[in-house]
Amino acid sequence: MTKEKAIRLLDAATGRKACDLVIKNAKVVNVYTHEIQNGDLFIDNGLIVGIDGERKAEKEIDAKGAYIVPGFIDGHCHIESSHLTPTAFSDMVVPYGTTSVIADPHEICNVCGSDAMAYMLKSGKNATLSIFYMYPSCVPATPFEHAGCILNAKEIEEFIDDESVLGLGEMMNYPGVINADGMVLDKLATAYSRKKNIDGHAPNVRSSDLDGYIGVGITTDHECATSDELKERIARGMYVMLRQGTACKNVLELVKGIDDKNYRWALFCTDDRQPETIAKYGHLNHGVNLAIGAGLNPVTAICMATINAAECYGLKDRGAIAPGKRADFFITEKLTDIKAEQVFIAGKLAAKNGKILSPSKPVKAQGIEGRMNVKDFSKEKLKLRLRSDHVRIIDIIPGQVVTKAGEAYVARDEEGCWMHDGENDILKLAVVERHNGLGNVAVALIRGYGMKHGAVATSIAHDSHNIIVIGDNDEDMATAVENLISLGGGITMVKDGKILDNHRLEVGGLMTGDGAQEVCKTLERMHETAYGELGVSKDVDPFMTLCFMALPVIPEYKLTDIGLFDVTKFDFVDINLD
Repeated sequence: MTKEKAIRLLDAATGRKACDLVIKNAKVVNVYTHEIQNGDLFIDNGLIVGIDGERKAEKEIDAKGAYIVPGFIDGHCHIESSHLTPTAFSDMVVPYGTTSVIADPHEICNVCGSDAMAYMLKSGKNATLSIFYMYPSCVPATPFEHAGCILNAKEIEEFIDDESVLGLGEMMNYPGVINADGMVLDKLATAYSRKKNIDGHAPNVRSSDLDGYIGVGITTDHECATSDELKERIARGMYVMLRQGTACKNVLELVKGIDDKNYRWALFCTDDRQPETIAKYGHLNHGVNLAIGAGLNPVTAICMATINAAECYGLKDRGAIAPGKRADFFITEKLTDIKAEQVFIAGKLAAKNGKILSPSKPVKAQGIEGRMNVKDFSKEKLKLRLRSDHVRIIDIIPGQVVTKAGEAYVARDEEGCWMHDGENDILKLAVVERHNGLGNVAVALIRGYGMKHGAVATSIAHDSHNIIVIGDNDEDMATAVENLISLGGGITMVKDGKILDNHRLEVGGLMTGDGAQEVCKTLERMHETAYGELGVSKDVDPFMTLCFMALPVIPEYKLTDIGLFDVTKFDFVDINLD
């Protein structure tokens, strides 16, 4: 706060001048005292002045007994998973009561490096939503794949001091941390030197390994699968995020571990949430409402979505309805099923009845379009020659990005190449390197996707975002890859050599300049095609599930552009078992 702002706040608070706005007859949620306070809320110059008091205001709104809730803060998200640019993402989520997000742009940075970080920062500053960033810590996520860039401590130094950068993003390379890898510790040291947060990502890390992981300053984790894991982390002083994304949904399990003693160490996050999920269920409010519906006290849930996140990330100017805080809040009729009727950001009405009133100004994504550097791709590279009928299989777990290490007996042709058997649910999966022109194509087998005939390809393949394609025949798979290259990235579906539909993502192969409504229509249509025309199992999201099958930090089997990877062993394995 500047001296000038302080003088104006004092004049408004003491009644020497009229405030900009008063919201009368409200029920204010106080996250400090855990109670509801009846009164009139005064706002001036984008800040909260106070509740009640002898003051006048130039404008008046009657809340008619509705609740005023601090603006929700998403503790961890990847904007790129919405397929939208930061400004379009802002316009989509603000109407749901989200007024701030902590975003990790490691998806686009894996493709475009520092150019992407510069774009995300510039675009974020144009957004109505407050967008803060954590600088990506794992680009690439592991040394077992090829990304578009390598970001080490030197590159982190370039951006870590930006006021919008709150620290170091999710440290997915937990083996590197636990084993004191020098390059990993150099990255941590950049956050140490600035006294900034370090986000965690530690699935299945327990006991003494967890002690070491937390002990070196990693402050959060959003990868808990059970309430026991949540309690174990909170007992060690770590913030735990209850995540409700599109593929990963942990709120209902983790809320079982929240009680009156530990809730102050819990946040909500969305992580990866696709636009059609947001349009159908909402944004952070969806996870909050699920927790409330499961029996969590509504004010406790609101605290987790507001002041807890603000305190975790050192955002001292927001997270509560209190004097001097930024006037980010929303009005809702009920706390049992929270719906933001009116959303205020910095004291201005930004959204009403689900519609954005203050659209963000887009920023052109210069220099990070396309990025399709694929070399020597051909259908021949998709052949899977096997030495044995007994093979390792990636087994999809419905509703999860975690997979099982499966095995099966499969058919082979006279050349020893895998043959599709219509009686089972085993398909071919391939990852095509698209960043450095290396010509890498790795092939494996996957079960549980359910597709009957055809191919699906996407340039969204966490976290290095090479091309990933699934299919039952090489012809359709090759057509899908070639079409995706010509698009400059996105999602495509093919059957019998015919392109069924496309979703073009021209910004690094991950985002589009189109608006949320258009993107949602496209994805809704493509989901219908995937389920109806290709026969993909309705137990899985055809695109979100696929794009996580190349992430070699989530157990158990995954496929990178180098080969089949066993995450539990943290090493490559042969597809042949005998």
